[in-house]
Amino acid sequence: MREFVVEADGGSRGNPGPAGYGAAVIDPKTGETLAEAAEYIGVATNNVAEYKGLIAGLRAAKALDPDASVRVRMDSKLVVEQMSGRWKIKHPDMKPLAAEAARILPASQVTYEWIPREKNKHADRLANEAMDAGKKGRQWEPSRSTAALDALDAKAARVVGDAAAGAAKTRAALAGRGPAGEAVAGEAFAEPSVAEAEAAEPSVGWGPADLGTPATFVLLRHGETPLTPEKRFSGSGGTDPSLSPAGMRQAEAVAAALAARGTVQEIVSSPLKRCRETAETVATRLGLDVRIDEGLREADFGAWEGLTFAEVQERYADDLSAWLASTKVEPTGGGESFATVARRVAATRDRLTARYAGRTVLLVTHVTPIKTLVRLALGAPPESLFRMELSAASISAVAYYSDGTASVRLLNDTSHLR
Repeated sequence: MREFVVEADGGSRGNPGPAGYGAAVIDPKTGETLAEAAEYIGVATNNVAEYKGLIAGLRAAKALDPDASVRVRMDSKLVVEQMSGRWKIKHPDMKPLAAEAARILPASQVTYEWIPREKNKHADRLANEAMDAGKKGRQWEPSRSTAALDALDAKAARVVGDAAAGAAKTRAALAGRGPAGEAVAGEAFAEPSVAEAEAAEPSVGWGPADLGTPATFVLLRHGETPLTPEKRFSGSGGTDPSLSPAGMRQAEAVAAALAARGTVQEIVSSPLKRCRETAETVATRLGLDVRIDEGLREADFGAWEGLTFAEVQERYADDLSAWLASTKVEPTGGGESFATVARRVAATRDRLTARYAGRTVLLVTHVTPIKTLVRLALGAPPESLFRMELSAASISAVAYYSDGTASVRLLNDTSHLR
């Protein structure tokens, strides 16, 4: 029985927006590209384009040999997990596409494997070629040879890797610049283009290490609850309030903004209701599923839950003063100290960066976990928690590289709410 590798990808410039897919059938023994397919499909979401790429790749493999075994390699965790049967298919747009893909070849002939985006450059290039052609009103046509373009991809990866490694070693010299580019709000969690990578010139003495694509955490604070405007303590030990009408509007606004940016690939949420509601609103817009992680819950404020700062000061003045003086002090009644929360959040960060290496993940969580992630990324002292502003439904972003370097790319962006 012959063996094929199908590499497939899809993209949308806007999510939803102008979209296209690319797929390649490869001989795993020789590395030879046996067939390529790409197409501009009009306005669609990332996930629809990913599925279209899968369908095109499977059809191309079947045309070459309907009896061959096929190993599908994609950087879409959603498609890989759904087609492998490990995740349920909830979105109505995905169900017919998954069914169509499943009918092309017998399930016994096809296996699925997730790969990082940087290892899916061939299919990604084809998808972008298709979108570029569609923008000009043309159909996709093969461009330069695969070997030449793959060499270009490798060169770009080396340059970006060199720049990232150098930045990790020379932070003081590059103040204000993240390992993969300028930390400007509009591009805070975008990846560098190939053109940008080619233009980058590594400085003398920078090593050849390639740190690859970082795990990027887009940190979203939940929308308002009835307690938010009154500035009441609202943690894990309180009433678990839902979003207010204003909070729901904020969630819709941030969902639209994230869809326009089109970079989020996964969504992970705190188990508390206000975060789950915010996350589900975004997930519906992006066509993604929400994974719950206990490590993202807010601190437990003990007896202070539901009280304003003034009320706590009136009833528990000494305890409040001690809490403000040290992150190791718990709130009255057995709540969590900030030091305890920091250990929990750090463990969650390490687990999620390992799971989502090379991915852009939306973490829907609370004030304390977000401030803690930013503080740890900056190496700032614990008291810096009291010196950050974090509005409801605000977006922050931190990128984590394979050598442990962290780059804060955005903090408290609320432009989507204005």
